[in-house]
Amino acid sequence: MSQMSQTGIPCTLMRGGTSKGPFFLASDLPDDMATRDRVLLAAMGSPDVRQIDGVGGADPLTSKVAIVSRSSRPGIDVDYLFAQVSVDRPRVDVTPTCGNMLAGVGPFAVERGLVRAKNPSTPVTIYLVNTGTVAVAHVPTPGGKVTYVGESSIAGVPGTAAAIRIDFRDTAGAVCGALLPTGNTLDQIDGLDATLIDNGMPMVVLRASDLGKSGYELPAELNSDQKLKARLEAIRIFAGERMGLGNVRSKVVPKMALIAPPQSGGHVMTRTFIPHKCHPAIGVLMAVTVGTACILPGSVARNIVRPQDGAIQRLSIEHPTGEFSVEFQLEHSVGELKVMRSSLVRTARALFRGELLVPASVWEGKSRATSADVSRTMEHA
Repeated sequence: MSQMSQTGIPCTLMRGGTSKGPFFLASDLPDDMATRDRVLLAAMGSPDVRQIDGVGGADPLTSKVAIVSRSSRPGIDVDYLFAQVSVDRPRVDVTPTCGNMLAGVGPFAVERGLVRAKNPSTPVTIYLVNTGTVAVAHVPTPGGKVTYVGESSIAGVPGTAAAIRIDFRDTAGAVCGALLPTGNTLDQIDGLDATLIDNGMPMVVLRASDLGKSGYELPAELNSDQKLKARLEAIRIFAGERMGLGNVRSKVVPKMALIAPPQSGGHVMTRTFIPHKCHPAIGVLMAVTVGTACILPGSVARNIVRPQDGAIQRLSIEHPTGEFSVEFQLEHSVGELKVMRSSLVRTARALFRGELLVPASVWEGKSRATSADVSRTMEHA
């Protein structure tokens, strides 16, 4: 083994939407997946509830990783692999994707030289490796440079930043193989109405009132309700089998959503679980999927959300810390409603660029780049 005690890996720490984590070029990480996962666990400081020996934030929303590479796929600029690193378990899950971290992929790709910037905006076509779907992020690049300065605000993030519009293509059935994995708009589980749906994120959508809840409880209150969480987990495990996901006890999908009538002028109120902890807001693809459930005729939302008319529908999805607006382009074909496009606005910001260090006993690295080499590499960022 080398005498070096630590291995430095070029990295950009970024906030993407309401999530945060390190962004890596795939070429800077191990090719072997098992070794890569060990590196990611060491980088984040898992397993440890404080993640004190890594850069993780001791919360699922801040224990995420984005791995980006130039794509060889026709019409695609970059490939994006998302990794959810468990906080308190030695587990790296690449089953789902993350739409919040996705918001940082476009700026990262431009700043690392994977995509040539245009003026005033650069569309970055992204292949989401986890789900096999495609998104286009419109990155503000005035004068051919990424800017993070702007007037857009999103719930859960203080201040304002540059708006990054993200268009999702063909996300229906991304993980489960079908928008409605059971073939039904409405299923019965444990005596409850449920919509089992996957429009980029496998989800089980339930009415809060059916579980004895208003749907307006604070996340801390729901997190402390062990009886509720146990029932939700039992429903999740059963639904996972029916959705074709197999035994989901150790998986982070499907996610769970409780819906209720809106309180602040939106279309629906939500409380989402990821999957065992109530989200302080709502994830990007969770918002897309819950919104899709709300526009499907006969879904669990049929007495909560008033149907809209037209091929373009905009839904304001309320959550514990604000609202999330999603736009859908719909097409009716042979009695079937198809979601052709889902769009939303997020913001992102690069927080730190440099080397992330992991013990050499975990990985000795692909090369022994000097500090000067790393500095030259990061100059392109």
